[in-house]
Amino acid sequence: MVLADSSVWIDFFNGVRSTEADKLNEVLGLEEVIIGDLILTEILQGFRSDSDYKVAKEILTSLSVHELLGQEMAIKSANNLRKLRKKGIIIRKTADVIIATYCIENKIPLLFSDKDFLPFVDNLRLKSAC
Repeated sequence: MVLADSSVWIDFFNGVRSTEADKLNEVLGLEEVIIGDLILTEILQGFRSDSDYKVAKEILTSLSVHELLGQEMAIKSANNLRKLRKKGIIIRKTADVIIATYCIENKIPLLFSDKDFLPFVDNLRLKSAC
């Protein structure tokens, strides 16, 4: 099982060649790829064309969509952000903290190209899928 971040899906849908988008293309159909509700929102809100939106929505909702937050995960996310901040590491997006924390807590590798996840790999045991 792997959770793919919006950074990878955006490259995938835009036809951008990257190690991560190629990996996503490779694992689709071979292993379970899941998506978070927050990631689903991030991806779908970016489509300008209604037809592209509909195709992407169909593809993405065919995957297992996981709810990423809730009270317990909210507190764990805040704790992870505080741990990194105490080390002098600034994370720019709360969504990245939530996604990384969900993956850490559920021991799910994260497929990402967004460098903001690297502190979670280096300091908080986030598993990279690439």
